[in-house]
Amino acid sequence: MKMPLLNLSAPIRPVVGAVVLLAGCATSVPHATSADDMAPTSGSNLVSAIAVTEHRGQDDLLTAGLGLDGLRAMTPPGFADPAAPTPAELRRRAVWSNWRGIADLAPGGGYGELYGNVAAVPGREFQALAQVPGASQPHRVLVQVPDNFDQQARCIVVAPASGSRGVLGAIAVAGPWALPKGCAVAYTDKGNGNDYFDLDAGLGVRLDGTIGAPSADQPLAFVPEPGTGSGIAVKHAHSRDNPEADWGRHVKQAAEFALQSLDQAFPDAAPFAFDNTTVIAVGVSNGGGAVLRAAELEGDWLDAVVAGEPNVQVAGARPLYDYMTEAALLMPCALPALGIPPMPTAAAHCAALAEAGLVSGSTLEQQQKSAYDTLRANGWTDAAMRAGSISVAFDLWRAVAVTYASAYGRHGVDEHPCGYSFAAQEKDGTPRPATAAERAAWTADGGGIPPGAGVGIIAPTTDATAPLAQLQCLRALWIGEGANADRVRAGIEEIRAGLPREGLPIMVVHGLDDGLIPPAFSSTPYVAAAQAAERDVRYWQVRNAQHFDAFLGLPVYGAQYLPLLPYVYEALDRTWEHLHDGTPLPADAVIETTPRGKSDAPLEAADLAIPR
Repeated sequence: MKMPLLNLSAPIRPVVGAVVLLAGCATSVPHATSADDMAPTSGSNLVSAIAVTEHRGQDDLLTAGLGLDGLRAMTPPGFADPAAPTPAELRRRAVWSNWRGIADLAPGGGYGELYGNVAAVPGREFQALAQVPGASQPHRVLVQVPDNFDQQARCIVVAPASGSRGVLGAIAVAGPWALPKGCAVAYTDKGNGNDYFDLDAGLGVRLDGTIGAPSADQPLAFVPEPGTGSGIAVKHAHSRDNPEADWGRHVKQAAEFALQSLDQAFPDAAPFAFDNTTVIAVGVSNGGGAVLRAAELEGDWLDAVVAGEPNVQVAGARPLYDYMTEAALLMPCALPALGIPPMPTAAAHCAALAEAGLVSGSTLEQQQKSAYDTLRANGWTDAAMRAGSISVAFDLWRAVAVTYASAYGRHGVDEHPCGYSFAAQEKDGTPRPATAAERAAWTADGGGIPPGAGVGIIAPTTDATAPLAQLQCLRALWIGEGANADRVRAGIEEIRAGLPREGLPIMVVHGLDDGLIPPAFSSTPYVAAAQAAERDVRYWQVRNAQHFDAFLGLPVYGAQYLPLLPYVYEALDRTWEHLHDGTPLPADAVIETTPRGKSDAPLEAADLAIPR
């Protein structure tokens, strides 16, 4: 079936969230309502007190009382005082943001009808700051314990955030499957998240999501090293921890915190331990990469893994930083060779590439073909490039590369190897101080990777010839020479995945049209290496599925693509049956799906063709 093309020159209407949702959404955490609700810090990994809150009645664990209609609302839940929202207001808005950043909630998309669950689930939340050995900054851990927790068939689902989102960044991935089943869910932001720090005001984000200055009694989730920088410090970029190297340990610490929380929630049933509690790890995108890294860790603490569209790198495969910087340079020029209408600046970009010797040809058509041929030769499929066009439209390739370059190189504030920084911006793009209202909404609206939530990317120069040179600088950190390039490549080497533990059942699910993390660079080589080593890894490849379910509300995307979440939920079902009933895991499969073809056609179960 011939599908319509995404017109990059046409305006794109808002859909289930904003552009920031691509790189990761906000999250918030509730707060303890009184001193009695603060449990003493215990456990060697925790660096804060444990806050406990209840969520019942007009509130709940899964949707914060919003239900499907509230999650679908185009405007976020409001704040009575925009400059000083309450922790409860921040949490509700963060739940809204994170659902909309992951799931296709549009009418006709099938959520809540063909797959998924938004039923109210009452219960409690336990949250704290934890820290892995050697890290300078903590990561957030939050455990949702439903009132219907099954104390006999004890289960924990560990769900690291996708992208660079905050701690509830995987709520739409794990919560709908686990909470109604009576499992607890343990979340972590993986050392990333939206705990920004205002360098000019000296203010950051507390455990409860509110803004304050560093203090001993209310520690902040991120305080950068003292320096001379101004603007906004971003935890993923400026922690100096290269958090991606520790994603597996973040996942395990979240599971350990869940056991501790269950001991506190049900003291009569304690102790909760890895040998009497089923632990499943599930994640998508960066969260999918994190659970695969957790699968490497020794010990029998983890019972199974489900990884959706994982950002994972194995030896011999291209790392994300390599192919994202290549895409940032070449894809804007290459897309018209696929018949995709160009961005308004594409012709000038192609000409600049040709002048720099990065593409060949004297005509625009020849330059476009040259860029396309280079991407194809380097492993990009037409399907991945078509879906990658959305990242071109939103300048996502550059945004991710700016943050990851700093993170991999362990560069602090004001040390970006290509001169980038982050700040609030005037309409003309010049930096300005952040307002109190902007700071207050960071944990509800921030994505962990600017731009978004009032935090923008400040380029080192605005000279007309600068954009290509700046992209070349980012690219050179992978292919070039020098101390900064060596630091970035060393950081990338630290994130390389190894083999999962022997005997650990793993299901990997990936859309074959993924244009952000193409399976050819990630899941496919990971599965090949694991299966060659006789590890128990199964692989579902889903045709007509790309990276962002949330963008299926765009008519052109909804017509061409199907959501990936139904397959993640099904993989969890099959994994659960395997663990508890001894049912064999499903075989590897290339799943032949049927796109809707028209944006107003409702999704049907037959379209998904989920293996049964």
